[in-house]
This record gives sequence, structure tokens and C-alpha cells, in this order.
Amino acid sequence: MEMQRTVLMADGQSFYASIEKAAHPEYRDKPVAVGDPARRSGIILAACPIAKSRGVTSAERVGEALAKCPDLVVIRPRMQTYISVSLLITEIFESITDQVEPFSIDEQFLDVTGSLALFGSAEEIARLIQTRVKLSTGVWSRVGIGPNKILAKMATDNFAKKRPTGIFELTHDNIEEELWSLPVHQMFMVAGRMTSHFARMGLHTIGDIARLDLGEFKKRMRFRMGRQSDIQAEYYWQTANGIDPSPVVTGMRSQIKVINHGRALKWQAYRTIEDIEPLMLELIVEVCRRARRYGYMGRVVAVGAAETDGHRSSGFGRQRTLPRPTHLEHEIGPVIRSLFLEHWKGLPLTHLHITLTDLSRDDMYQLDLFEDRERLIHREKTVDALKERFGPTAIIRASSLLKTAQAFERAAQIGGHWA
Repeated sequence: MEMQRTVLMADGQSFYASIEKAAHPEYRDKPVAVGDPARRSGIILAACPIAKSRGVTSAERVGEALAKCPDLVVIRPRMQTYISVSLLITEIFESITDQVEPFSIDEQFLDVTGSLALFGSAEEIARLIQTRVKLSTGVWSRVGIGPNKILAKMATDNFAKKRPTGIFELTHDNIEEELWSLPVHQMFMVAGRMTSHFARMGLHTIGDIARLDLGEFKKRMRFRMGRQSDIQAEYYWQTANGIDPSPVVTGMRSQIKVINHGRALKWQAYRTIEDIEPLMLELIVEVCRRARRYGYMGRVVAVGAAETDGHRSSGFGRQRTLPRPTHLEHEIGPVIRSLFLEHWKGLPLTHLHITLTDLSRDDMYQLDLFEDRERLIHREKTVDALKERFGPTAIIRASSLLKTAQAFERAAQIGGHWA
């Protein structure tokens, strides 16, 4: 008989904020958030528990957070530090098991099935993780335990985060009692839009899905979302029932399905198309550069934007299919510009986002009778190689010297935040 797996999901509480509080002991009893203190229109990336108790939330504007909590200490993010701490935590986990799968910068799966004989029960391993990570980094870990990744993840998100011990085990023995009564939006991978679909089907709790016969659930999904929804239905039904055969995969995952790049903006600076175009071109260049780095071309491009004049607000997201897959700026740029001008209402921008999807490998591509595509691709990859070696500003377009461009500022950052 095959041994049942024991999987942990370890999550760092208020990860960025916890690292900053560990680095600044003088702020131990103060509300702390991570964001750009010089930009009240910027967003809060993380808030410590004290700040959260004062109403501060992640993703809200810095100005809004300070209005709720005037004594909030806002610290500029240091992304390289957070990445280094995340890698250190991975090393701590790898001292317990060689099966560690990073899920995000602050979440990691561990398969500890083979470690139980060395370190004790799953709960004892969870406490060991909490102690080692706290002593090494100052970050408090919440740990969910389950027989697979789905249950471990839902144990962390729905229970461990709310327990004083920071540990909770979700198994097939207690799933009905503990999980099925929760609202359906608390099920893994169910967001607002899917919650609305389920509500219209009369499915309000996780148990409402789990108790249905799979065939009946597929029938409801087809009626609501079309015949192509069968695979989706099976995924949600299995999730509700705690079924997940996927292994813990060491290292980072996986098949890339989308390549995108976006910026939150100071809306006062991006009022006209002349203001916006330099930044738009930089985003297009970066998306194409990433696509070439990963070895992909895309056939569907999309642009998204949010705009406001301080009184009226609007937003849009539109996509267009290209004649052929590409990762070349001169093929993507005019389409993005046309889409943007077609749907932009002319208000100052607060956000701009470029996306490339419907990806395929770039080792096979269509040639052109009227253009030497191979030469153009080779040229762009040569420029990419120079940027990799000498930095992203080693070669830039002249438009990046304009006032509203951000290439030089972003070159000193990691993931859009200061290193």
C-alpha cells in the first residue's frame, strides 16, 4: 500500500513588512507598511499586523493608508533583500526535505513524507520551520498541513493564518467539517467572477460543489459557461473534494502562458499621447525582450489602462490577434498604439499594461517574402545580449530620454521597486 503523502505549505506573514521590522527594531511596536513614502499615489505592498489592525490593507494607496493611520511608518521596498531572504528560507526548508517547490516569494510547498522519521510528526516539523525561519529572518511562518498541495494551501489560507499557533492540518477526515461550510470564494483559485457564476448556479459554499455528483456539476457548468467548461468543472469539483495528485516539484515551475509588463503612474504626468508614448514603447520593448529571453512568440496582444482626472475614472482592456506570432517591437508596437487610441477616453493615465499571449516556441517561425525576419530577430537578440551583459540602459531608444520615460529609473529597481 502506497504511503499517504504529507505536504506543507509555509507562508511568511506580512513578508516584506516583517523583514523591514526585523531590520528596524525601533519599529517593533509601530504600524509599518512597505511602499514608496515619496509617492502618496503609490500602493502599499505589505502591511504588518499592527498596521492591518488600524485598517491598512495591501494594494491601497499610500495616501489612503496614512489617512487611516497617521503614525504609519512607510518604508521604501528593497526587492533584492526580499528575494535574498526568500532564497535563505528555501535553504532552511531544504535542510528538512529535498522536495521544496516555491509558489511565490513568500509561499513554498514542502513534501515531508520522507522526513517524518527524522524530524517527527508534521506538526513538529511545522513548529521546527517556524522556529528556524523566525530566528534566521524575523519572519513568522504560517503552515498548512495536508495530504496534497491543494489541502495544504487551503489549510494555510483559511485556517493557519487565523490560528495563534499558525498551524493547521486539513485532511480528508475533517474536510467536510472544516472546509465545506466556508463560502465558495475561499476555495483555492476561485475569484470574484467565478464566485458570481457559482452563485447563479445556487452554489454558495465549498460543500455545495463537493456534495454534487460530478456529472451534475458539469451539466450546470455547461449551462452557465458552455461545453468547453468540462475541464474547469472537474478541476473545481476535485478542489472542493480535496483531490490533487500533482507532486511537489523542486525548483520554480513551469510552462509560461502570458508575458506582460505594466506600470502604476502619477496621473498628473501622463495627460497627452505625447506624454504616454515614450512609456508605452518601453513597456512594449520589455515585453518583447522577455518573450525572446524565454524563447516564445505571441499571437495575441493586449493593452490595459486606467485613467482619471480626479473626478471621473475609467478603464479598459482590449486585445487583438496578430497575423502571425511575433516578439518583435515593430510588429507589436503599432497594434498596441492603435488599440490604445481606439479606447482611451483622453483622461490622464494612472496605469498602463501590455500583454502578449497565445504563446508558441520561437524555434519555428514564419518567414516573410518582403522582410528579412531572421536578420531582424538576430539583431534584437544581439541587443538583448548587450543589455544582459552591460545593463538594461546600455542601449536605449532616443524616446527614453524624454521626461515621461522611465528606463533609467527602472534600471535601478527590481520588479519595479528599489533594490
